[in-house]
Amino acid sequence: MVTAIVFIKADVARIPEVAEQVAAIDGVSEVYSVTGGLDLIALVRVARHDDLATVIPEHVNRVPGVLSTETHIAFRAYSSHDLEAAFSLGEENGV
Repeated sequence: MVTAIVFIKADVARIPEVAEQVAAIDGVSEVYSVTGGLDLIALVRVARHDDLATVIPEHVNRVPGVLSTETHIAFRAYSSHDLEAAFSLGEENGV
């Protein structure tokens, strides 16, 4: 599984519609509206790295109202659940 975090700048007047259309694209798992220099952040999860070339430039970038995107590929995921499990390993052994 390949995960990409896509920063999206959108036409301010169309942010809700852009978010809904991006969220409906196969491979897009979540879309968040955010504060700051961006308007939306989309999480794209696909089976192969090459699939990103289909999802992002061929679909996300073509949604009316998307002005620009910046894509970041995730190497490894760290969730609070994973970190808690890692730090509790010694506790199980009484260490």
